[in-house]
Amino acid sequence: MSAFLLLVTCPALGWLFARRGWMPAGTHAVINAWLLRVAFPALVLEQIPRLQWDATLLFAAATPWIVILGAATLIPLVGRRLGWSRASIGALVLTCGLGNTAFIGLPMIQALAGPQALGPALLSDQLGSFLALSTMGVILAGLYAGDRIEPRELLRRLMRFPPFIALALALLVRQLFGGWPEPVSFVLHRLGDTLTPLALFSVGLVFRFGALRGRVQLVAAGLVWKLVLAPLAAVALALVAGVGGLPMTVGVLQAAQGPMITAGILAQEHRLDPELVTLTVGLGILFSFVTAPLWYLAIR
Repeated sequence: MSAFLLLVTCPALGWLFARRGWMPAGTHAVINAWLLRVAFPALVLEQIPRLQWDATLLFAAATPWIVILGAATLIPLVGRRLGWSRASIGALVLTCGLGNTAFIGLPMIQALAGPQALGPALLSDQLGSFLALSTMGVILAGLYAGDRIEPRELLRRLMRFPPFIALALALLVRQLFGGWPEPVSFVLHRLGDTLTPLALFSVGLVFRFGALRGRVQLVAAGLVWKLVLAPLAAVALALVAGVGGLPMTVGVLQAAQGPMITAGILAQEHRLDPELVTLTVGLGILFSFVTAPLWYLAIR
């Protein structure tokens, strides 16, 4: 219950601060820079060396890849037919192709499926959503931003992406040392703790209900994929692969999470329709508090 209270309070505070003018201009960009370059990498550095690998849980890690591949295929097809701009298509591909599998998905899954689901959920986040963000997300953001760059330049951008650097370093530390010394782990933990409240506060800070006028079709299309069709695809994949139990539950719930805030930050940094990004992420998170538990009830 306390985790859900945090998920509601932080964006509400951001919205209130924006309405009252209590934050200086440019605060949103500063918060996003902290999240992408400090908080998220710190969380990765702390958690990756602790992961307990289990081949039976690969389905949970695979579902985020299914979601982003589906979004990268279907959303452009629909968008071109309906005359959407390149920036708007890119914004929806990024935000609705990746889910909030970490700071919303983890507490939600723990609340619904119990603490035994945290291991598979973390595996899904790190090997699924995070890797997809650090690879396909970076590449798609550059392509939809209209950057005419060679594959070598795309690779260079990926190698300079802070969360990707953190992932590589964390894997190296895991392999060589088995983990961090306690003082280092403590610092990383405290830095990573800032991710959830600040990310949610940032969403509330820039969210405007009035901006929805004229954007309903775009937002609805993205959220139908993310909250309905993506988890449905995960259910179908589980049935075809013969996966059940906890791995199926975690995979479907992670696929059903709302649009990823960090992917939204990446889209905004590439100037991919920032207004649409904010609307999609904000409404998607709100609706996912209803739709994700419904998916859990449907597959029990």
